[in-house]
Amino acid sequence: MEPILKVENINVYYGAIHAIKGISFHVDPGEVVTLIGANGAGKSTTLNTISGLLRSKTGSIEFMGKSLNKTPAHKIVSQGLALVPEGRRVFLQMTVQENLEMGAFTQKNSGVAADLEMVYAQFPRLKERYKQTAGTLSGGEQQMLAMGRALMSHPKLLMLDEPSMGLAPILVEQIFDIIQSLHDAGTTILLVEQNAQAALSVADRGYVLETGKIVTTGSGKELLSSPEIKKAYLGG
Repeated sequence: MEPILKVENINVYYGAIHAIKGISFHVDPGEVVTLIGANGAGKSTTLNTISGLLRSKTGSIEFMGKSLNKTPAHKIVSQGLALVPEGRRVFLQMTVQENLEMGAFTQKNSGVAADLEMVYAQFPRLKERYKQTAGTLSGGEQQMLAMGRALMSHPKLLMLDEPSMGLAPILVEQIFDIIQSLHDAGTTILLVEQNAQAALSVADRGYVLETGKIVTTGSGKELLSSPEIKKAYLGG
C-alpha cells in the first residue's frame, strides 16, 4: 500500500535557525499518526511545511503520489489535505454555520447542505449553536468548529495541530473521542499534540521529535509503554 503522505529529508529554517533537521516519515491511508515532543521540537513547523505555509530547503513532500514541493498552500487544500491550525483560528465575527460553509469553498455548492448535516451529526453541539457567532463559543466548541470546518472540505488527510491546547481535561477527552470516531470511520489523520498520553492512545504509530529531529518511532502502544517515553513525556 502506497503511503498517502511521504515526507523525505526535509530541512526548514527560520532565518538562521535550523528548525527541522532532515526528518522523514510517512502516513498510510486510514492511519492516525502522531508527532509528539516538547514545545519547540518542530511539530507545528512540520505541519506548516506540509501544508505549504513554509518551504523546505531540501527533500520532498509527496501527497497521494504527487509532489507538493512547489504547490501553493491554497491548491494543497483543494487536493484534499486540510489543516486544523494551532489556536483554532475560527472566524470570530461569523456564525457557526458561516464558518462551516467557508470550509466548503473547494466543494460544489450542491453538496454543502449534506456536508453540513454530516458535520452536525458528528458535532451535535455545533448544530445547537449554528446561528451563534464563533467568538461567543467556548474554547472546546471553537475546536470542534475548526475540526468541522476542515471536514467540510472532504479531506483525504486531516492534520490536527495541538487540538487539546488550552482545554479543560473533560473537553480534551471529548476532542480525543471525536478523533477516535473519525479514525473508526476511516479518516486518515496526522496529529501534532503535546498531550503525549492522549495522542498515543488514539494513534496507530508515533514519531518523537526533539529539537527538529525524529529520535524514536513505534506503534502507539509501544511508545506508550516505553520507559524512556514515559519518563520524558508521560510523567512516568
